[in-house]
Amino acid sequence: MVGLIEKRVYEISAALSLEVGKNRMECLGDVQETADLIAYYCEAMERNNGFIRPMGRDPLKGYKATNVSVLRPHGVWVVISPFNFPASLSGGPAGAALVAGNTVVLKPATDTPWTGALLARCFIDAGLPDGVVNFVTGPGGTLGEALIGSPQVDGITFTGSYDVGMHIYRAFAGGRYPRPCIAEMGGKNAAIVSRRADLDRAAIGILRSAYGLQGQKCSACSRIFVEKPVKEPLAGKLLDLIGKISVGDPTLRENWMGPVVNRKAYDDFASYVEELRRVGTILTGGRQLAEGELSRGYFCAPTLVDGVPPDHRLWKHEMFLPIVLLAAVDSLEQAMQRANDMDYGLTAGFYGSKKEGDWFFDKIEVGVAYVNRPQGATTGAWPGYQPFGGWKGSGSSGKNGGGPYYLPLYMHEQSQTLIE
Repeated sequence: MVGLIEKRVYEISAALSLEVGKNRMECLGDVQETADLIAYYCEAMERNNGFIRPMGRDPLKGYKATNVSVLRPHGVWVVISPFNFPASLSGGPAGAALVAGNTVVLKPATDTPWTGALLARCFIDAGLPDGVVNFVTGPGGTLGEALIGSPQVDGITFTGSYDVGMHIYRAFAGGRYPRPCIAEMGGKNAAIVSRRADLDRAAIGILRSAYGLQGQKCSACSRIFVEKPVKEPLAGKLLDLIGKISVGDPTLRENWMGPVVNRKAYDDFASYVEELRRVGTILTGGRQLAEGELSRGYFCAPTLVDGVPPDHRLWKHEMFLPIVLLAAVDSLEQAMQRANDMDYGLTAGFYGSKKEGDWFFDKIEVGVAYVNRPQGATTGAWPGYQPFGGWKGSGSSGKNGGGPYYLPLYMHEQSQTLIE
């Protein structure tokens, strides 16, 4: 299965780029991450001896007691995946469910059925028996609701928005008995920049996380809190880097940003920008791009906004677009208070001294935290390296995908005692 995905990496990536608007590099990463996630879960199953653990022997005179703890599959597992990572966030959870012994019903987002179908074909062509992997497409309001409400479903993994995730979590709890619901939801991820930071490293890390995939990642950096003495230098470096971003057809090597996913996202961009223009200062961007070839797609300029009042709703609302809010703070403590004052708790980044970094790890309320990372302030987790999942309103399980505690979520425990 892993080998087939890797063999077809370019075919699936091409479809993904056309379907989502993701650039070439990120498409290849999405598909390769799918293979790596499945391989990681296979290795975890082997490393843990199938999650079969001998327990203590009962001290019974005249009897020999054998006690074993076994993790066993739940049964039928539904995976509802998002448009932004239609390969890895389909194949990763589906792979975990399959490795754990479940059968899978895979329902991709309505914007990305093509990528999901190509991935499902890899599972089928790998030789899995009929009925083990089942691929369905359709709207969440009809097909999704039918899956959530079906008594034949034993477990579900959903990745998407907070509102939909909480609806699924509550609805799924309305069955005859509790069933596992792994809901990975949104984020409003902050980068905190200290006066002691390497500003070049901070600027490139923030840029990559803020505008990669047009800001349409649940881990995208959408809030920047920077200490006042270095606010202007950081803003200058960001503006210089943003000015070099090429926007256009994402299948072309020279373009780093493609279009947003659909018309609604395009219209939302205009609405948010108009709202922010009334209360803050658009430092760059703030417009839909419709010149020449760009008129054939939903292209938006990477946007940086300053001066938005701290009580404005868009500091806490997930826009899921290439729009980032910037604010100066008097201290790192103030930055931390604002970063944590959220229902979300997915990712966060920090730039500063090592001592400050240790303080950041101790205080930040997120599932994924990065310090001094130029590769991405808040994005770029990889299986086996940075387990990915959220706290608070960003995740229901408290365990992160691609990490050591994730696979057991797809199984339940049975205690087995044999007396001889």
